[in-house]
Amino acid sequence: MKSFPIVLDLETKYSFRDFSDPKKLQISVVSVFEYKTNKIIVFEEKEINRLFPLIEKSSCIVGFNIISFDLQVLQAYYPGNLKNFKVFDILNYIKEKIGKRISLNEIVFATLNKKKSGSGLEAINLYREGKIEQLKKYCQDDVLLTKELFDYGAKNGEIFYFEGNKKNSIKVDWKKYFEEKQNNETHLTLPF
Repeated sequence: MKSFPIVLDLETKYSFRDFSDPKKLQISVVSVFEYKTNKIIVFEEKEINRLFPLIEKSSCIVGFNIISFDLQVLQAYYPGNLKNFKVFDILNYIKEKIGKRISLNEIVFATLNKKKSGSGLEAINLYREGKIEQLKKYCQDDVLLTKELFDYGAKNGEIFYFEGNKKNSIKVDWKKYFEEKQNNETHLTLPF
């Protein structure tokens, strides 16, 4: 049976300069690419409860730095425990393979010859300036770059990064996230 992961990214109202606890950073927008429907969806904070069924029905939550950041922030909103879900963090995978952290921008540039459209701090400023449509677009762009990187790795069995001028390969085995049998043994915490 084909598996249907989701790719998730969120932006916050505050930075770690404001609060050290991720649960206090507050979500401005969340963007999700859903493989099952092949659609991208963006939620504002007031719509966050509509995100939960997508998380609960997915075979895996995919993201970049999602374990240390996105899921920590999202946990403040989710009534259950997000640790109950299967998660794949691309940044953690890279760190385990090469022993260091590399930014999403560096990886997508080396692998896809593309760049992010902004930064997390710029996203906070967009929120504070009330530029919500631009903020949504930025968050969508990040999700689509992460998805494209994930798809590339699944299809080609490798992604790339630069060390100086040298382009290095990181071997990946991400195809399995689309081929594994879907295990519906996750104990859902919401009454859907």
